[in-house]
Amino acid sequence: MDFITQEMPRAGETVLVGMSGGVDSTLTALMLKEKGCHVIGVTMSLWDGKTLAPNNNPSKKVAQESCYGPGEEENIAECKKFCEQNGIAYYVVDVKEQYQRNVLDYFKAEYRSGRTPNPCIMCNRYIKFGAMLDAIKNIGISYDYFCTGHYAKIVRPTEGIFGTEKRPFMISAATDVSKDQTYFLYRVPSEILEKVRFPLATYNKSEVFEIAEKAHLDAAKRKESQDFIGEEYFDALFSDKPSTPGDIIDLDGHILGRHRGIEHYTIGQRRGLGVAVNYPVYVHSIDAKNNVVVLAPNNALNSPSLIADDFIWAGNVEPKESIETLVKIRLASRPVKCRVEKYEAKSGETFNGTPWKIIFEEEQRAVAPGQSAVLYKDGAIIGGGIISRSCV
Repeated sequence: MDFITQEMPRAGETVLVGMSGGVDSTLTALMLKEKGCHVIGVTMSLWDGKTLAPNNNPSKKVAQESCYGPGEEENIAECKKFCEQNGIAYYVVDVKEQYQRNVLDYFKAEYRSGRTPNPCIMCNRYIKFGAMLDAIKNIGISYDYFCTGHYAKIVRPTEGIFGTEKRPFMISAATDVSKDQTYFLYRVPSEILEKVRFPLATYNKSEVFEIAEKAHLDAAKRKESQDFIGEEYFDALFSDKPSTPGDIIDLDGHILGRHRGIEHYTIGQRRGLGVAVNYPVYVHSIDAKNNVVVLAPNNALNSPSLIADDFIWAGNVEPKESIETLVKIRLASRPVKCRVEKYEAKSGETFNGTPWKIIFEEEQRAVAPGQSAVLYKDGAIIGGGIISRSCV
């Protein structure tokens, strides 16, 4: 497939910029301002003022670089200061309820069901490119483009996809593959992408820091963004309900130890298992129904295929037949060749929408239910779904 990279905003156009206080979004706003665009900054307020509050753990402070937590107040202050210095209108929109429902509640429910969720994917789909833009619309602000500091590109195919005439707006890999964030963005619908642009698409991260330092941006002094909360606050997030300990077993059912609650484990995990065996073991699977964590040697974690459901396709165009493409099963994994075909559910199986089977050209390690399988064709995302289970 051939693609056309979409043009960036031009001088005189109104651009809404999603700002976090980090170097990427701050530089994005500055570059567009210097280009002659009418820039409006917006930050989404997520933290409820209670969860992960400092008095939950007085000896620690939630990192400013985390998306969720008390650090939000400092982030907003820095964004406001930058916008005032550069003559940029700035708004903070409250999306706490939507974030609680679509990200936090989802995150906890998935872990408690033995799955490994990806909160950033749901945040992008329902909050950053959803509830935040709805809130801006509701206060009467219009714009030509919405820009963020993500490392990705917006493209359109030169011809219709999957045998149709549709040429949807799609997400493609950025120049700096080491910072590529397309995996996190795959669920953003094509109709929203039409007005989305990523001005850092052609920059390397080192160039971004260099430009930001020359512009004397305070954001250039900050550390890279972390997960949506720091790992040390995981327990605090799950403190609304007590954990249920259970058995840790091997593939033959032998009890190796006790776990402290299945929400503390994920497929492929090795550290923090608390068992003593004379060979390296990893989390092979999690049986939520029986509250059991299953361990196995590393070579037992390989899978030839997986089943995924809850799919989203570029332009809502679903393939009519099986396709050959590339797939990523987690952010850090490299894309691998695969065949994607519709899967016929067996008796007792339930799925969210049409399930698809993804057959790898080479076996993949630690396929984790709850993570996303994102499909790429010639560098662009054609679709993706949530992993339901691995196949043996």
